[in-house]
Amino acid sequence: MQLPKFGKIKKPSLWLLGLLATGLLGIGATTYLALQDATPKSDITEETVAVVSKDLVVRIRANGVVQAARKINLSPKAEGRIVQLYVEEGDPVKQGELVARMDSQRLQAQVNQYRGTLAKAQAELAQKRAGSRPEEIAEAKARVATAEANVAEAVAKLNRAQEELKRNQFLVEQGAISRDKFGEFLSKEREARASLQAAKTRLTEQQQSLNRVRNGSRPEEIAQAEASVKEAIAQLQYYETQLEDTRIQAPFSGTITRLFVQSGDFVTPTTAASSSDGATSASIAELSSGLEIEAKVPEATINQIKPQQRVEVSADAYPDEVFPGRVRLIAPRAVKENNITSFRIKVDLETGQDKLRLGMNVKLAFLGNQIPKALVVPLATIVTRPDGQTGVLVPDKDNQAQFRPVTVGATVGDLIQILQGVSLGERIFISPPEGQKIKGVDTPGVF
Repeated sequence: MQLPKFGKIKKPSLWLLGLLATGLLGIGATTYLALQDATPKSDITEETVAVVSKDLVVRIRANGVVQAARKINLSPKAEGRIVQLYVEEGDPVKQGELVARMDSQRLQAQVNQYRGTLAKAQAELAQKRAGSRPEEIAEAKARVATAEANVAEAVAKLNRAQEELKRNQFLVEQGAISRDKFGEFLSKEREARASLQAAKTRLTEQQQSLNRVRNGSRPEEIAQAEASVKEAIAQLQYYETQLEDTRIQAPFSGTITRLFVQSGDFVTPTTAASSSDGATSASIAELSSGLEIEAKVPEATINQIKPQQRVEVSADAYPDEVFPGRVRLIAPRAVKENNITSFRIKVDLETGQDKLRLGMNVKLAFLGNQIPKALVVPLATIVTRPDGQTGVLVPDKDNQAQFRPVTVGATVGDLIQILQGVSLGERIFISPPEGQKIKGVDTPGVF
């Protein structure tokens, strides 16, 4: 079988080659565009996060300082020298425990003296109240009898002197004796009369004394003795109090957090209730009890703080621990520092007293209202335009970032609530795509 014969192939014309080239180029361009449309868009999953729903607890952040719930500087009530110090810094003490003792020799001597004075006054009062003993009455009667005998003797002596005076008066009238001799008898009669009067006075005194002994002490004497006892008691109590003040005792249980003296130091009195360092020059020791947190909350958020509100306390020294507490006190008066108005808040610790230390800086989170099913995004995704408008960056149909304004709510940790502007599950950019300028954000005034 013979193959068909073909004619001689002629050289193609130039215009035919041009058409063929153009057709091939068109086919290639069409193929390229078709392939380009079929290529999937870039994956932005790792560059975006989804809007999620969470139950939030609003936290009001503040800084605070650990301080003693109760603190006092122990100071003597009178100046003196410390003879014994019974504590060291960090020692726990109980209420009434002896912390230090001051020199008390002079006061001890005065106390002993007035104890003796009181004992004497009490004995005299007891004697006056008890009345006279039978022996005392018998002694008084004996003194009366002696006085009566003296009176009788004085009467007899006066009678003899009077008789001699009468006899010699007749003799002097007869001229038998001289006037001088008669004067001697006259003097004896006068002396006897005076002796009788003295004896009668002594008898009256002894009789009165006997009556007093029989009747006991008068009410006035007993009252005077009682007053002496009271005076002695007051004097003794005064010096006993001064002696007791030389014993420096703990007014409440706590820990000795600082010592300002050593044994042998001379100290002077100051206000015992003072807790400032300015009073330490005259103080013996600083006594602290319990721990609490003091924080300052700005007035803009003070309305969100309530008594007994739960608080979370954290410290840099314990990065993995959170110590719970509760609000104990909200100061009724604001303080202003550096043109910032704030309120002092006292927080009682429920745990952490064995770890936290006085003066330690801490961070507080006051747990506020709960927000159920809040739409939240990471705080880092929020951007702000030059005009102050807040928003997020969302992908458009070409997965390019575009600005969308949103209304934000509470911030809790690294999350922020979105009130308006996004929907659940929608994805937003974590940060602006590299190399892309977003209108209205990177170029102010362009929207």
